[in-house]
Amino acid sequence: MSTRLATMMDVPLTLDRLVARSEKLFAPVEVISRRADKSLHRTTFGVVCARARRLAEALARWGLKPGDRVATLMWNHSEHLELYLGAPLAGGVVHTLNLRLHPDDLTYIVNHAGDRLLVVDEVLLPLLEKFRQRVQLEKVVVVPSRGGGDYEALLSTATGHWTPPVLAEEDAAGMCYTSGTTGQPKGVVYTHRSNALHALSVALVDTLALSHRDTLLPVVPMFHANAWGLPHAATMVGTKLVLPGPHLDAVSLLDLMESERVTCAAGVPTVWMAILEALEKEPGRWKLAPDVRMVVGGSAAPEAMIRAFDRQGLRVVHAWGMTEMSPVGSVSQLGPDAASLSEDERYAQRARQGRPTPWVDIRAMSASGEVPWDGKTSGELHVRGPWVARAYYQNQEALDRWTEDGWFRTGDVVTIDAAGSIKVSDRSKDLIKSGGEWISSVDLENALMAHPAVKEAAVVAVPHPKWAERPLATVVLKEGAQASPAELRDFLAPRFATFWLPDAFVFVDAIPRTSAGKFLKSALRERYCNWTWD
Repeated sequence: MSTRLATMMDVPLTLDRLVARSEKLFAPVEVISRRADKSLHRTTFGVVCARARRLAEALARWGLKPGDRVATLMWNHSEHLELYLGAPLAGGVVHTLNLRLHPDDLTYIVNHAGDRLLVVDEVLLPLLEKFRQRVQLEKVVVVPSRGGGDYEALLSTATGHWTPPVLAEEDAAGMCYTSGTTGQPKGVVYTHRSNALHALSVALVDTLALSHRDTLLPVVPMFHANAWGLPHAATMVGTKLVLPGPHLDAVSLLDLMESERVTCAAGVPTVWMAILEALEKEPGRWKLAPDVRMVVGGSAAPEAMIRAFDRQGLRVVHAWGMTEMSPVGSVSQLGPDAASLSEDERYAQRARQGRPTPWVDIRAMSASGEVPWDGKTSGELHVRGPWVARAYYQNQEALDRWTEDGWFRTGDVVTIDAAGSIKVSDRSKDLIKSGGEWISSVDLENALMAHPAVKEAAVVAVPHPKWAERPLATVVLKEGAQASPAELRDFLAPRFATFWLPDAFVFVDAIPRTSAGKFLKSALRERYCNWTWD
């Protein structure tokens, strides 16, 4: 007699089932794309899913084999969603290329991944030409700005008489490379199972609370980190999708949010800071849906920004994650004790990175072992879970990112409070060690951005002859605003110990950014490495 007592069906978590669900339940739900010429293309999940099936057949007839990589060099629009779904239906792996990377990085990534076929937006052909002769692609398919062309020709080869491959939930379905700010970019391969579980988690009420009643604007790009899993989650629950294409300026995004009655939008803080600036500059211009959720990730959301959006009637939801985590790892939502907290305490909670999503385990580690969840003791955040990478693709040089007992080292320095809420103090490489004491650049930045004259601020460590390192603040002022170094230092003084206060303030027009929109602090450290102290 078998000792297995389970009576549950063994049904695999594969994306073909997600597509079938969307076709049956949400066929009329709209998918709207803003084209390069700013026109709106309207379609539905029913059409997108049908075209994804045609695409899967067309790819197989072209010669795509299970496990082959299909690269995309595309903005956020419906054809990109068709690739998200169609390539895995054929047994392939959709490999999104980050169009903000340098052509040398893209050359390395395409060749390292072994991409066979590339689908590219017509408006991005000039970028492709910068590395096309250096990569071993067998076929390039162009998506014209106004339809037709190579992409539609590829779909036309599908007959409808084709038997799809049997998919296993452990099969690779997606691929993305890290931004490569330290060393060569590293590949992360997602499975059908990890994408399916991640989509379920993202949609939960205590994470991003996506539903059939929502209209979602993913400003976060589909070409990086699965667009935070939002395309899969929206397909799963039937959320109306509004895809912005290449138009990511504040006015274009606000126009879309107004016209399509967006209820949830997702992007990095730099995007939302630009939107906040536009709202404050032209109060009353846009009539947005009530209580819009503004999901912020990629870097810490300043508390001042959260407060400012509340004044606009827009609610910031703070999330944290990494490419290696598919990517969402935690979300900050107020708990049932919120009513007993003061207003300042509630804002402090919302500015944290929040509790881990279900199935993601967390711990903070110091040199002496795991640190307590007391909200005070710092350590490096380690994570593990069913959508956390266990290795990089064909890379033996970064094995130290995983511990011997199987946890992923995030590189984020955090505290964890008794309720399990994470607060990221800094990236380990961005911490400032001055006279033997640690200083958090993130805390200083968020405090500086609360000053009414400051638009953006980044703080980095600069070598110092006496203290080893001292903080230097680079500051972008708001248009027409003025502030002196002494004024900014005095503004920070009540909040921090004296040794934390930056010894120098540099006013700049812009702060360099990574391809994901984060501050590129390595460039700032290099720029000011020979700073002369008075």
